Parts: sequence; C-alpha cells; structure tokens
Amino acid sequence: MTNSLDRIAARLRQLGPTSDLPAVQALYQPLLASQPREGVTIHPDLPYGGDARQVLDVYAPQSAVPGRARKLPVLVHFHGGGFICGDKSNRANVGWHFARQDVLTVLPNYRLAPDGQWPSGPQDVVAVWRWLRANLREYGGDPARIVLMGESAGAAHVAAATLMRRFQPARADWKPAGALLMSGPYNARLEGMARRQFGIASPDPRNDAYVGADPASWDGASIVDHVDAAPFPLLISFAERDLIQMQVQAGELFARLVSRHGFAPDLLMVREHNHFSQAFSIGTDDDSVSGPILRFVRALG
Repeated sequence: MTNSLDRIAARLRQLGPTSDLPAVQALYQPLLASQPREGVTIHPDLPYGGDARQVLDVYAPQSAVPGRARKLPVLVHFHGGGFICGDKSNRANVGWHFARQDVLTVLPNYRLAPDGQWPSGPQDVVAVWRWLRANLREYGGDPARIVLMGESAGAAHVAAATLMRRFQPARADWKPAGALLMSGPYNARLEGMARRQFGIASPDPRNDAYVGADPASWDGASIVDHVDAAPFPLLISFAERDLIQMQVQAGELFARLVSRHGFAPDLLMVREHNHFSQAFSIGTDDDSVSGPILRFVRALG
C-alpha cells in the first residue's frame, strides 16, 4: 500500500488546495474498497428524530458487549458537505476503522439546507447527544466518554453545539468528553464579507442556503463571536493544502479560544493533505489523520 500512498501524495501535491471532491475521492476508492471490516457490526439507520435525515449508524466492535462492566469510548463523526449535501455512507471508512480500534463509532446524518437552516445543525448534534445518552448502553458504549467530531460543515455544527451554551441541554446532562473540529467554517460574517479573497461564489450556494443571504443574518451564525462555554478538551485541525477560508478560520477560532475564553485546545496541521483527502485517508495505512484522532479519544479516559 506504500506505493499507492506515495502516488496519492504526489497527486495531492499537484492538485493543491483543490475544491475538486470527485478527483480526490477517486484517488482513495481503490484503497478503501479493500479496507478491513472484520469484527465490526453495523446497526444502520437508527432514528434520533422525526425528520427523514435524522438517522444514524452505529459501528460496534466485537468488544462492545451490552452489560459488560467495561464500556467503550464513543466517537461521533458528523460528515461534511457545505451544509447542502453529504451522507453518512460517504464516511463508512471512519466507522470501520475506529470500530476496529475498539471505539464505538457513530455516523449521523443531519438536516441539510435549504430545508434545514441555521441553527438546525447544532440542534441535530444535541439531538444525537440525547439519543446517545439514552441508548448507548445497548451497544456497549460509555455515556461518559462521548467525543463529538465534525469535518467541514459538520465541524461547524459540532463547534456551535459545544461552544454556544444556548444549544445545550441541562448542564448536568451535557458533558462531552471532548470534541474534534476538522477544517470547519466558524465565522459566517467573515465568509460573507471576504468572498473575493477566499474565492467563494457570490451568491454563495452553500452558506446562503444555510445561514441566509442577508448580511443581517450572518452575525448570529458566526460561532467565534458567541463562545460562552467553559473550557473542555478540544482538538482543532486543518490541512496543509486546505481551502484558504478553512485555514483562516481554524486559526481565528484557536486564537479566540486561547486569548479570550481560557481554552487550551490542541492544534493540528495535517501535512500533505487537502480539504477532502483528510477523511478519505482514514482506514488506509496513512495514519496522519486517524492517529491523532485515536490518541485524542484514548487520552480522555
């Protein structure tokens, strides 16, 4: 597999900070088609809400035995898709990989724009959380060791849910062990005002569909301006060849959390990768993304 990864790395260098998702996906399809899947049971399309999109898959390792005293850590991964597309099935590699590492892994879908507009994203994250707290023991997971993770739009949803207290249930019931934010947009006003510099289309088919086209609506969805949660374990990541707006916003969120809110988040720059290749690498011999995630989850208890 090493030669295949070398070829992929060379091609990623050629592509640079691309927005060509199909080209990147095609690079990884041969590797992920042969990804090991033994020892994992999938519980698909479990409803956590009333909308057709509010379903999740649980990837349970063989060591996840209901009733056993030792409960497994839980990783919940919210896919990307620019607020308007994406599906949990596109991240099955995440479920297979981490379940084989003895982590109970949950892949939810969530409502998409334009039907699901701000703040449907963080609301769905919290709805998933409530479902997990009520049902995890049936699958051998530890409700005290839930780590919430999102990539791209999913990272924005997880960031809003964990950093803005107004979305959270009673504090006695809201205690994520930690969160991982991978290449997310956290400042809707910045993206709206810097479209030229970021190379974002105007009108913006993604952000406008989710947060609205009226600048008056951007402030409320700018997560960096509304952080009021107490510090908790957090990892913020971006890719060496990420979309420029994601690099800027990862830095902005990190800086504000440290200088204004007392956080001490881990910060990871994933070398060689771009915005899309990071998650596709999970389940291959390239552990530049999966390794830090696994270490973060295991360090939390």
